[in-house]
Amino acid sequence: MKKTLWIIVALLGIMLLWGIGTYNRFVKAEERMTQAWSQVENVYQRRLELIPNLISVVKAYADYENTTLVEVVEQRAKAASMVQVLPESTTQEQLSQFEQSQQLLDDAVNEVIVSIENYPELKAVESYQTFLAQYEGSENRILVERRRYNETVQDYNKSIRSFPSNIIAQWFGFEQQPYFN
Repeated sequence: MKKTLWIIVALLGIMLLWGIGTYNRFVKAEERMTQAWSQVENVYQRRLELIPNLISVVKAYADYENTTLVEVVEQRAKAASMVQVLPESTTQEQLSQFEQSQQLLDDAVNEVIVSIENYPELKAVESYQTFLAQYEGSENRILVERRRYNETVQDYNKSIRSFPSNIIAQWFGFEQQPYFN
């Protein structure tokens, strides 16, 4: 009887330690995902901060449709309002809205860049070239950080869906997170 009790206590202890370890692994994965998301936000914020530079360069050296600049400013404002999306509470719909606002901003900025091609004297201006290099760098950083975020979400989602750790995930409310498309 005493031996059976010790075996039961030992098994319960092992299960408790496993549960604690699994929970802590989920917390770490969630924190990695949150950190990856903040890197995504950082690179989007950097891009948002570059846009006023583009506008000032273009205003200084080109005289073309004011509506294009207004559209860029409006899309920047919309995109800036969407930057604060938290990964642990994000739905696929919110992420899609975020991506859509960023795509509209990107389209507006690309329209400005294409319009500038009509101004050869502007293309040679150092401030424009610097801006363009920084903007391209921002776009590359965005791609890299989005990929890293998707990788951390994949790791997190796999860990909370794998048996038997999915039991701990359900008990403590860890939920699947959406990916960037």
